[in-house]
Amino acid sequence: MQQGQIIIHTDGGSRGNPGPAACAFVAEKDGKEIFRSSKYLGNTTNNFAEYNGVILALKWLSENEIKNTPVLFCLDSELVVKQINAIYKVKDESLRNLFFEVLSLTKKFGNDLVFKHVPRGKNKTADLLVNIELDKN
Repeated sequence: MQQGQIIIHTDGGSRGNPGPAACAFVAEKDGKEIFRSSKYLGNTTNNFAEYNGVILALKWLSENEIKNTPVLFCLDSELVVKQINAIYKVKDESLRNLFFEVLSLTKKFGNDLVFKHVPRGKNKTADLLVNIELDKN
């Protein structure tokens, strides 16, 4: 971890696939939480929810004009990480639209963004926020 780096844990989940879904993210800087957000998505797939967690966080970064700061995204979705990092192709049409939205949002940040896969156990707070959002709806 670099000094001043923002670490963002994102998650998305659905109860059923498809089913009721939500996404969330938690942002940390220098070991302290600086922001968290979650969103109910209605009936959709788990992968759709995972992408929306990344988009929610990217929009927050953009709205708060956080630039020239290294940002590490930690996701427990290996598929989404590998698609964003151009290791896997995006074959699903609905995910392709989300993938292009992510690419469009990331262009504002240059090379300061890194997307990394982490085990689910390292993403507990974002996962908890997803479940709280699902329980509310």
